[in-house]
Amino acid sequence: MVTITNFKERQREDGTSFFVLEVQGGIEMVKSLQTGNFYATAKKATLPSTFDEVTCKGLIGTQMPGSIQKVECEPYEYIVKDTGEVLLLNHRYTYIQEESVPVNNSSEFANPDVFSKNGKAEMAFA
Repeated sequence: MVTITNFKERQREDGTSFFVLEVQGGIEMVKSLQTGNFYATAKKATLPSTFDEVTCKGLIGTQMPGSIQKVECEPYEYIVKDTGEVLLLNHRYTYIQEESVPVNNSSEFANPDVFSKNGKAEMAFA
């Protein structure tokens, strides 16, 4: 599961704007290569949306089935805000939607984690 934690306004090349949703995965424990100590972290990604600002605000806190995974991409420069260090990265973190499974050969799709108290799927997947 991932959680919508925030949103941001972005600009297209033509000057128009749109909103992206920031999503965050669950807590992960990572061991530092320098100190050997563990620290808690969570992967984050952004998703373009067709929503307006009011809708994006209302979606904060919503959970969705899926995960955030590291995906290779063309190399790009990343500047560490705290130190100004320039890193050359060749990966991004991307939201991956869970596979949906048909329920009773119907057109509805369900995920075992997404059920209401009456046993019907709360969310349909396209």
